[in-house]
Amino acid sequence: MVESEIEVTTPEGEMKTFVYHPEHDGPHPVVLYLMDAPSIRPALKEMAGRLASAGYYVMMPYLFYRGGPFREFGASDEDMHARRELMDTVTPTNIVSDAQALLDLADADPAATDGKVGAVGFCMSGGLVISLARAMPERVAGVASIHGAWLVRDTPDSPHLGLDAVSAEVHLGWADNDATAPPTDVPVMEKALQEAGLTYTLDFLTDAVHGYAPPGSDRYDHRASELHWERVHSLFRRNL
Repeated sequence: MVESEIEVTTPEGEMKTFVYHPEHDGPHPVVLYLMDAPSIRPALKEMAGRLASAGYYVMMPYLFYRGGPFREFGASDEDMHARRELMDTVTPTNIVSDAQALLDLADADPAATDGKVGAVGFCMSGGLVISLARAMPERVAGVASIHGAWLVRDTPDSPHLGLDAVSAEVHLGWADNDATAPPTDVPVMEKALQEAGLTYTLDFLTDAVHGYAPPGSDRYDHRASELHWERVHSLFRRNL
């Protein structure tokens, strides 16, 4: 496994990005692996490496770069407050220029293919991957939103709007009793997906909570997490 840290230049600064891909049998399809609110940490790096080992060129950017240099966050009140402020710097609109900068770099790397790409998002980035599919239909072929937050919001750039522009297959892993994505939003999202004629899957999980996929916290649910892995691999086998 090749693991590297690079600085990606975007219109708004330098974005540290962690890249993982197999040493052999390339080039490999690109997957944008977008961090959740707790940010990049060992558990998320292990997950990115696990996906890459299946034959993908995985890019995991530090999305909080607009608010300062890369850092790992703890569980202190100070860190929690800092994270909440930094989350506001990432939007369904500015994620598009971030993704374009990442793909421009990947297109120049012989280890990566320059064709269709996938994207996986967790928590705050679950809606961002849908926004990428909407903004880049010619590149994004499959996206997975895992316990995604704020998928239905009262803004013009809400992830559930404008899905007629999407050509990607979509998977959603949706936890019950999630304050950031209440069950009442499920029919709203499904109606939008169906009216757009999209191929999609949705797992509504009644035994898992928001944050169930990454290991290392009391929210981790092994069964639900392994289900998300099955769905992601199946999605990308079909589309990348």
